[in-house]
Amino acid sequence: MTRQHKLDYDSPIGIIEILGSDDAISSIMFSERDKTENSIQDDTPKVLVDCSTQLDEYFKGERHVFTFPYIFEGTDFQKTVWNALTGISYAETGSYKDIAVSIGNEKAIRAVGSANGKNKLSIVIPCHRIIGSNGKLTGYAGGLWRKEWLLQHERSFKKDIT
Repeated sequence: MTRQHKLDYDSPIGIIEILGSDDAISSIMFSERDKTENSIQDDTPKVLVDCSTQLDEYFKGERHVFTFPYIFEGTDFQKTVWNALTGISYAETGSYKDIAVSIGNEKAIRAVGSANGKNKLSIVIPCHRIIGSNGKLTGYAGGLWRKEWLLQHERSFKKDIT
C-alpha cells in the first residue's frame, strides 16, 4: 500500500486538506478545522506542494487549470462522471442533466448527482460548477456558501482568461 501524505492549505474559505502519495493527489477536501495541522515539511512530496501552490494561484485568480497529477478513486461510472466534470470551463456552470447527456446516458441524472457528491477532488474536479437545471444552487459537500463563493470568485476573474 502506498503511503498517504497530508498537507493543509489555508484558503480564503477554510482549510483544505490535501491527501496524496509521492506521485499523485487523491483527495482535496474542505475541513471544518479552524487551523492547519499539516504544514509543508522537508519530506512533503513535491506533488502535494505543487497542489498547494496551484490552489493558492487559483484563489488569487491566477490559475484556471490545474496541472498536478491526481487519481480518481471510485467506480468506472463515477470516474466517467468526474472526467466529464472537467469539461465544464472555468467560471461556467452545467447541470446534472448536462453531464448525463455528455456521457451518453441522459436518464442517469440521479446517478450523476450521486457520483458528483462523491467527488474527493474539490475545485480541481469542478463539482462546484454544477447547478440545478432551474439555475439554483444544488448541494455541495463543502457547503452551499462555499459553492456560491467559488462561482462568484471564478466569475470575477473570468475577464482575465484569454
